[in-house]
Amino acid sequence: MNTDEREEVIDVTDVRRVYGGGFEAVRGITFSVGRGELFALLGTNGAGKTSTVELLEGLAAPAAGRIRVLGHDPHTERAAVRPRTGVMLQEGGFPNELTVAETIRLWAGCTSGARPATEVLDMVGLTRRSTIRVKQLSGGEKRRLDLGLALLGRPEVLFLDEPTTGLDAEGRRDTWDLVRALREEGTTVLMTTHYLEEAEALADRLAILHEGRIAASGTPAEVTAAQPSRISFELPEGFFLGDLPPLAELGVTGHETSGRTVLLRTEELQRTATALLLWADRAGVALRGLDVRSASLEEAFLRIAERETARSRGESAGHEAADTRSNGTSTERAAA
Repeated sequence: MNTDEREEVIDVTDVRRVYGGGFEAVRGITFSVGRGELFALLGTNGAGKTSTVELLEGLAAPAAGRIRVLGHDPHTERAAVRPRTGVMLQEGGFPNELTVAETIRLWAGCTSGARPATEVLDMVGLTRRSTIRVKQLSGGEKRRLDLGLALLGRPEVLFLDEPTTGLDAEGRRDTWDLVRALREEGTTVLMTTHYLEEAEALADRLAILHEGRIAASGTPAEVTAAQPSRISFELPEGFFLGDLPPLAELGVTGHETSGRTVLLRTEELQRTATALLLWADRAGVALRGLDVRSASLEEAFLRIAERETARSRGESAGHEAADTRSNGTSTERAAA
């Protein structure tokens, strides 16, 4: 889609969320999601993912900032937004004694333009379990039912909070296929997930949250490209690290060694790999265990988390030092 023609279905500007006691779970985040786009929110536990999604769903008002979903404030104009959205929470609350089909029919009775129950059962792979009571479902089957209820109203915007938690590998892949099909039909999807391979496989764009702030955002390729690639191999017998060409000339930005295994990090993978192989060819040696790869989303995620944690600790140390200096000055003045 041309950027100029992109319709922003979700628009978040400098949003903050503060809980009782002054804890700031969301600390001024800004992002947007276009129609038919799948946007993933990633982050460690406590990063602010669910707090953000609840604001988008209209379950609470932000302490500051502006949110628009389908052009409306989802909290103050909930009646205009809720019928056009589907929500899959981390945990659904179902009447245990109802069957799967009865549960869907119950929800359908409260949903405008609901899909037929048989269609929903087929979409989430629960047709054969339709007469089973909810309390007899496995955890993965309950997640499928959660998703089915979120799809009942043919939503324009779908919020998925950890949609594949508890699913086996087959169930996860089936859910991926269903989400892809919905996106192709024009549904806008905002998803949180702990599974980085899931975000890499599904997301058009993503944001990595850390302590309530967006630490990185972009397409999965853009986020991973910002991290160094790596090349690992075993040094041939009789050779040492110093026998390699100068690492800076190879485009290497960092390296590690473990025994005879060398790990090189580079932001110019092709150049570094080519120079290394030319050296090995001239030296007449084979590089055993050679592994050349771009950074994965998992590596990018971990590096960003480490960087942001170090930055936060540095800021905290700076604040503590400033407080100490301030207190010292106040004490001196009082003594004077």
